[in-house]
Amino acid sequence: MNVALFITCLTEQFTPRAGVASTLVLEHLGCRVHFPEAQTCCGQPMFNTGHHEDAAILARRMIDVFDQFEAIVTPSGSCAAMVKIHAPELLKGDQTYAARAKALAAKTYEFVEFLSRVLRVDLAALNARHESTATIHPACHLRELGLMDEPAKLLAQINGLELRPLPSRDECCGFGGAFSVKHPAISGKMVENKVANVVSTRSDSLVCSDAGCAMNIDGACRKSGVRQRILSAPEIIAESLGLLPREPSP
Repeated sequence: MNVALFITCLTEQFTPRAGVASTLVLEHLGCRVHFPEAQTCCGQPMFNTGHHEDAAILARRMIDVFDQFEAIVTPSGSCAAMVKIHAPELLKGDQTYAARAKALAAKTYEFVEFLSRVLRVDLAALNARHESTATIHPACHLRELGLMDEPAKLLAQINGLELRPLPSRDECCGFGGAFSVKHPAISGKMVENKVANVVSTRSDSLVCSDAGCAMNIDGACRKSGVRQRILSAPEIIAESLGLLPREPSP
């Protein structure tokens, strides 16, 4: 299967290892991975702040760059939601792009979703192993995509990995894109609560399905002196398959 990797802005700038891991895992599973160099932002920041005309420009560019591929995979839940849910609505009145937006949405997948629902991967059968403990923060946009339980279901297939439940897992970490800028006090308290819940699990790793959430939680951990390893699902899967060396805990 020809797959295009949509890396997303935050992943490229702050968690590039997640992009490397995504590529290695997809190739290991038999996909031919393409990286369109013309890709840019999907328009989510503009959409979230009400600048819908600017968001539509980037949504159209996203379609032009990616619609030639059989599937588009991204390690970001929020960007997947932008392409799958909001872009078709944004462009529904555009005679040139409305149908193309729907077509792109239908073949765009969050990384875990693609492994679980398209490739139907069995990590245990692939001898995936990771002798560690982990807890999972499912980003809010996974709820929008109907994928809240998918990360835990997939990672439970990894031999040796003990998944520990995260208290109040459904609560937002406080990032919310522009929300953390507009309401810093509320956002700060929300991520403070999230960090306390993560610490209470005493897990080696926090697995997070969105680079924005990971960046927010990591910043709060550093601010409060908490030493917590935070990584994406592609990274822990790549490590479990021996495709990436396991990085030491902070």
